[in-house]
Amino acid sequence: MSEHHHGHGDDHGHHHDNHLTDMEARVKALETVLTEKGLIDPAAIDAIVDAYETKVGPRNGARVVAKAWSDPGFADWLKRDATAAIASLGFTGRQGEHMRAVFNTSETHNLIVCTLCSCYPWAVLGLPPVWYKAPPYRSRAVIDPRGVLAEFGLELSAEKKGTVRNSVRWAMMMKRRESSHGYRERTSGPAPGWT
Repeated sequence: MSEHHHGHGDDHGHHHDNHLTDMEARVKALETVLTEKGLIDPAAIDAIVDAYETKVGPRNGARVVAKAWSDPGFADWLKRDATAAIASLGFTGRQGEHMRAVFNTSETHNLIVCTLCSCYPWAVLGLPPVWYKAPPYRSRAVIDPRGVLAEFGLELSAEKKGTVRNSVRWAMMMKRRESSHGYRERTSGPAPGWT
């Protein structure tokens, strides 16, 4: 039996100067084939990727929260018409059409879940996490909300009321902690100690 050598001194028979991971290489190969067949436009793909990397996502939600914390008028507007208040910051689009805001308080903590279709305000929070769309999370959030929150590291005291909101398009406003004073609307991330 003879060994087959490619002559480039690698252990697995194929060495490339490819800096891509296996998944990145597969995505690139799929994009190349679809482009060559005229099924996608690379510029359109780039625009979509750019939108999700720079225009939608949790930073938008953090900005809404920071503005509500620092501007009582905006917070009131958010309570009355969350869609318009959020849109005033430039955050509109897919599943951001019928937003409602609910505020956590020192007496009440809200948990938002869509039990039917896993609605999620993409323009404000970005793509939904896989667990949010999973049936076990969606059912357990209704059946055992305190247990679900505990798994995320949030233990609610027995005297704190919990409310589960079945989503249409909810935006939950965290109760402001003392450690967050000084945060402004332009803050790029969440304040420490959010509930």
